Amino acid sequence: MRIKEQPGTAIGATVEGFDHADASDADIDALKNTVYTKKIAVLKGQDLSPEEFLALGELLGRPETYYEPMYHHPEVTEIFVSSNVPRNGQQIGVPKTGKFWHADYQFMPSPFGITLIYPQVIPEKNRGTYFIDMGRAYERLPGDLKKEIAGTYCRHSVRKYFKIRPQDVYRPISEIVEEVERKTPAVVQPTTFTHPMTGETILYISEGFTVGIEDETGAPLDEELLKRLFEATGQLDETFEHDAIHLQTFEQGDLLIWDNRSLIHRARHTSTPEPAVSFRVTVHDERRLHDGIDDGTGDGPGERTGDGSPAA
Repeated sequence: MRIKEQPGTAIGATVEGFDHADASDADIDALKNTVYTKKIAVLKGQDLSPEEFLALGELLGRPETYYEPMYHHPEVTEIFVSSNVPRNGQQIGVPKTGKFWHADYQFMPSPFGITLIYPQVIPEKNRGTYFIDMGRAYERLPGDLKKEIAGTYCRHSVRKYFKIRPQDVYRPISEIVEEVERKTPAVVQPTTFTHPMTGETILYISEGFTVGIEDETGAPLDEELLKRLFEATGQLDETFEHDAIHLQTFEQGDLLIWDNRSLIHRARHTSTPEPAVSFRVTVHDERRLHDGIDDGTGDGPGERTGDGSPAA
């Protein structure tokens, strides 16, 4: 296995000669360390069945199956499918996913640490995914803005970009909204947290899922503060020319693994879409997203609940 930093970029590394079937513990440790330190690892020359792709994910942690079944691979439910290419006349997965800045599962109480994407059908022209390193973004914030967000919390919700499901056709919008709020109520996380693997400070916000910011008592703060954070980190730049934005391209046989703690990402879609299919596996590694999340065992240092009150 050979690991090389991507030339001319602040993040990313390529990994050649990796075979999940005979990878040693040292190989897995080196791969995970690359993900944590370089943020994105691009495994070259991969040719995996869906079952083998899941097996690779299992080497890195515990897979999390997406909570909405319409995204599932028909044979391997742990695989999330983004596709605009029907199979045997049937829609498999969901088209045009992720066309907004987000971290995966940011709207859930305990998001996972690692995301794996395995492109299957790759566009000829508009290939790639945009990323922003939110550890580096925090470092670059003006000092006065860092002071303003110290000790604050952000509220995250899927409501803004929830996709209507086949069973929702003809249902009243009010019923759909009520179900979304009941199944996935907004969650509250610290605006910044310490990355448990690297020790860096992560600014945990995204334009797609972050819907509010509040003080330690749960009192809402001015929405303009969130807008200033989005602006400073490049998330409002629709030209994608902001120097914080990294475009990660890929080719057939590439498999991307990235740090879901410190990166936000956005799919690259155009007004004239090309055929595109990708598989995703997401895994919990040996640590929680940050040490403030209680996993239900009661040994966490405590966090805020969705209604803004302290956790018991």
